[in-house]
Parts: sequence; structure tokens; C-alpha cells
Amino acid sequence: MTTRRNFLTQSTMAVGASLGLSDVFTSSFDELDTLPEGFLEGKTILFQGDSITDAGRKRDVEGANLPTALGYGYAGYLGTFLMGKYPFSQFQIFNRGVSGHKVFQLADRWEEDCISLQPDIVSILIGVNDYWHTFTHGYEGTVETFENDLRTLLHITQKALPSVKFILGEPFFLPKGYAIPEQWDADIFKQYQEVVRVTAIDFDSIFIPYQSVFDKALKLARTEHWCPDGVHPSPGGNYLMAKAWLKGFGRV
Repeated sequence: MTTRRNFLTQSTMAVGASLGLSDVFTSSFDELDTLPEGFLEGKTILFQGDSITDAGRKRDVEGANLPTALGYGYAGYLGTFLMGKYPFSQFQIFNRGVSGHKVFQLADRWEEDCISLQPDIVSILIGVNDYWHTFTHGYEGTVETFENDLRTLLHITQKALPSVKFILGEPFFLPKGYAIPEQWDADIFKQYQEVVRVTAIDFDSIFIPYQSVFDKALKLARTEHWCPDGVHPSPGGNYLMAKAWLKGFGRV
């Protein structure tokens, strides 16, 4: 079991490469038509995170590319799309998100749920619980804890899998969601989001700006359409997440 490390890491300010947000709404799932045949052929893709990634997957079903193992969330959408769109690539797609988890809990199961799968691409969406659970679960972690834990996890992964590529999703929330606690401070949560953005830059990773995607979506429909409780996406929200992820995936 991985031991938590509590040293602080200096956060650097930098301008990250993000996706064109208008593209997320105006482009279609056919936007990757121009990718060459054999794109990332034979690669293993692993989705990791909390309940947003878990999305009701059956944890006792461990094989790649199985519907019940991928869940009904954005990872399931993406598995369906990638397998149908690129049959020649023979992707092996796994979902190992676990509801309620924070970064240190990912680390606790990382050997089994990441390293042993030998993924070529690791997509991680984490951070909501690292803040949320300070209100509801007695968790005493801080933004510095979150940053340190996340960077340590990525370093461990790179050491074990030197050629691995990361896709880091920005943690997000939608205001007026029925589950968002009154104590929630958007400015503090932005610090967690900034940690992921800067970490993506420092690890030469793809950053998916989910908060910006949903902020723009709120101009088209209200919170209850995209993410009723403020954290867990509806089918429409999962669709937006999948499209945003694909824009990043095309640059891996």
C-alpha cells in the first residue's frame, strides 16, 4: 500500500495548451476522420478516477472492451466510439474508476489497477473528492496534499512505464447542483483545477478543460440538464465530456 507523502510542491504558473472550446460544441464525433489507418494501433487505454469515471461499471468484470466493465459514463461513450470508429487499431480499453476515491486512494490500488495492465495511455479525472470530502467525510487533505499526491502518482507511473502518455481531466462542478454543499468555495476549488492544469504541462500531458466545457454548456441549458447534482454528468454531460476528451486524444 502506498504511503501518503505530505511534502509541499511549489506550483508553477504557466500557460497550458487547451482545446478550442467552440470546437467541442460545433464539431461531431466524425472529427477524427483524418487520423491515419492504424492510428495508435494495439494501444492499451486506461481510464482512472472517481465516480464520474466509475459510472456504475461492474468491478468484478475485469476484461478489456466489455460494456459492463466500461460503465455508462464518458468512458463507456468513448469505448463505444473508439472500438466502432477504429476497428483496425484494436484498442484495449479498461475502466478502473472507483466511486468516492481521492488521489491517495488511486495510489493505494495503482499496482493492480494501472501498472499491471501496462497501459500506453492513462486518462485520469480526479480531484472533486479531494476537495468535497473536506466537508462531508472528515478528510483533512489540502490543495498542497492534492498536488503532491498527484505528482507523486505520475512519477511512480512514469518510472514503471517510461513511454506512458497521460491525459489529465480538469475536475469540475456546476453551480446550483443539488449535491453541492453550502461551504463550497469556487475560488478554492479553482486551485485544485490549476494544480491539474500545471501538472499536465509539467508532465507533457494532454489537459482536458472540462470546467470550461460545462461553463459554456450552461449558456445552452441549465445545470439539471448537464449535471443535476453538480458533479455527476447526465447522458448529455457525458457526451460533452467524451467529445472534449477526443479532441485531446487526437493530439496524443
